[in-house]
Amino acid sequence: MSHFVTTSWLADRLDDPAIQIIDASWHMPNSGRDGRNEFLAGHIPGAIFFDIDQVADTSTDLPHMLPDETTFGAMAGALGISSDATLVVYDEHGLFSAARAWWTFTVMGAKAVKILEGGGLKWRAEGRPLEAGETKALPTTFAAKLRPGAVASFADVLAASQARDQILDARPAPRFSGDTPEPRPGLASGHIPTSRNLPFGELIANGRLKSDPELEEIIRSAGIDPEQPIITSCGSGVTAAILALALDTIGAREVALYDGSWAEWGARSDAPVETGPASSSGV
Repeated sequence: MSHFVTTSWLADRLDDPAIQIIDASWHMPNSGRDGRNEFLAGHIPGAIFFDIDQVADTSTDLPHMLPDETTFGAMAGALGISSDATLVVYDEHGLFSAARAWWTFTVMGAKAVKILEGGGLKWRAEGRPLEAGETKALPTTFAAKLRPGAVASFADVLAASQARDQILDARPAPRFSGDTPEPRPGLASGHIPTSRNLPFGELIANGRLKSDPELEEIIRSAGIDPEQPIITSCGSGVTAAILALALDTIGAREVALYDGSWAEWGARSDAPVETGPASSSGV
């Protein structure tokens, strides 16, 4: 089953009350871009802005951590997002933070979640309609129920590393190896011991995932067996969701996302760190 819908499919259904469109655009802290301001300037008609930094666990300093079920359900419902609707998420990169929104809504029990192929970039390039300002959506009910095993904690990842279980990191290779400093200050450089590296961009072409055979070949070439449990990680839990999306697409069943990712691991004095390429670690 494809996780994507086309721009033409969505354009034909803009007035369908059973479909809710969600702009989940998010930009790296050092990008100079602001997702909400860009949304206010122009977005797909009827879209609701979903801010991953706001719909989050505010009890931690870690960025955009998944909140508990009750908090998430209340916050999503207040935005007018229903767990019974078909949710179509997109971002203004093509495929970036939309995957994090897909993962969030899916693991929180939404009935159906799709990603707009090509995102806002493709929609705009095709000259399709836009609207500006806030979208007024009535509060509704989002019956959140977190999928068991969907989120990996620091302790889970540490145990997986020590057991040499599969951990897959979506960061660019120079960050994984420790040759390039992290964009967030105060973090160590390197990677979780025994983890493997698969930069998320290798999975994407034209704003969507590559074909299933290509995905499987790329994932296996990274040293990962999709038939065994996998933990995905990245810088702060956003592009780890692209790995989770690709793994789900090819039928991997036991995938957990390390929500704290390197923002947590790289800041902890008790977290072991390796440097160098993935070939020096892993299985």
